[in-house]
Amino acid sequence: MPLFPRIPPRARTGAGTQGAAPPGSRLPRNERIDSSKTCISIGFVTARILLIEDDPRLAEMVQSYLAGAGFQVAIAARGELGIARHAREGFDCIILDLTLPDIDGLDVCRRIRAQARTPILMLTARGDAMDRVVGLELGADDYLPKPFEPRELLARVKAILRRGQGGAASEVLRFGRLEIEPGAYEVRLAGEPRPLTSHQFALLVLLARNAGRVMSRDTIMDMLKSERLEAFDRSIDVHISRIRAAIEDDPKKPRRVITVRGAGYVFAKAQD
Repeated sequence: MPLFPRIPPRARTGAGTQGAAPPGSRLPRNERIDSSKTCISIGFVTARILLIEDDPRLAEMVQSYLAGAGFQVAIAARGELGIARHAREGFDCIILDLTLPDIDGLDVCRRIRAQARTPILMLTARGDAMDRVVGLELGADDYLPKPFEPRELLARVKAILRRGQGGAASEVLRFGRLEIEPGAYEVRLAGEPRPLTSHQFALLVLLARNAGRVMSRDTIMDMLKSERLEAFDRSIDVHISRIRAAIEDDPKKPRRVITVRGAGYVFAKAQD
């Protein structure tokens, strides 16, 4: 029997304990993955996946399984939340349930594809093959019907990540002489690579995607929920300092990542 079954719609929305994961539920031992053998990475950073799925039980199981394979998985329980989070943070892959409570998953696919070329894997419990056809025509890279085997999900995620690395043009954020390439996890200043840790890179991309907006420490922590929070707790200033050392001409007089006293940080839109 497949590990990730379809959850009946009434179990998702009904009162009481319907649809909730049973206490202490976890993946069977024979379905766990040795992350040391299967860790997926792009460049220097573990691949980041956005799971847009409203069923909390299924979302938790998928997140746990893929995390065991070395992925970082963020969850959005609504279509609009998923669209906003992808625009804000960027991800290497999206797993998208077509049946969402606020907007249709096909509309989510269309809107994300209009803005980015992030690989999209659709999850569908619908019986109509036309939904799958429309999804693929809108730009989805693959689909997986529910219920599904977790190993097949993992295999399909790996496959679309490989295809994405080999083909699509990479997004580049340009600010004067500074170039940030999220897909390749590279930062260049005047063409010269500037090394950053994975946490520093994630923080820099977040600031760059929100250029001109003052970001408080609390906002940064909230937006980086998919990262290991302990790496940022009470040390955002340290990460900012090291980012400045890498990308500023004079780290003591920063012109790219600017401190706004009592408010947080702002990434300058206009740079030389």
